[in-house]
Amino acid sequence: MSSFQIRLAVEKLRKGGIIACPTESVYGLSCDPLNHAAIERLLALKQRPDTKGFILIASSLDQLEPFVSIPDERRDEIDAGWPGPITWVLPAKQDLPAWIGGGRKTIAARVTAHPIMAEICSRYGGCLVSTSCNISGQPPAKNPDQVRRQFGRQLDQILGGKLGGLARPTPIRDAVSGKFIRR
Repeated sequence: MSSFQIRLAVEKLRKGGIIACPTESVYGLSCDPLNHAAIERLLALKQRPDTKGFILIASSLDQLEPFVSIPDERRDEIDAGWPGPITWVLPAKQDLPAWIGGGRKTIAARVTAHPIMAEICSRYGGCLVSTSCNISGQPPAKNPDQVRRQFGRQLDQILGGKLGGLARPTPIRDAVSGKFIRR
């Protein structure tokens, strides 16, 4: 992945764009979680209801701190698994836009170890939405050709690169109960 492509992706994200890029198991669609117009466009592209909420992806815990609280009883466990391929459902901070968590008081979040996504978040200087790159009900894209077949030229950029090696989407755990939501 070239530094130029990463810089271009960051510029597009800052202007409210939507990008597709590889993550741990599938290609993901990303945008600024606080940009309502970008979120609305993402929901329309995916043909997805606004009640599902999104996963936030970051290159460091610091990038997630404005959005979520980490329960003290899970801090060591979360710290030990991040960066890495596990998503935690965490209590949302107050006064966040409802669209991030789909109206819930929780937000799913991950500090990624995927090098491309981590570099994009790092250069962007904050976390991003990360949702599977597919129209709702369709299989998630696993390469740029599959991204183009589903979305054509509707995205602002498609970054090439290898997936992180997981056969399935990342496991999701509830940070309050510790229970798995998705294995």
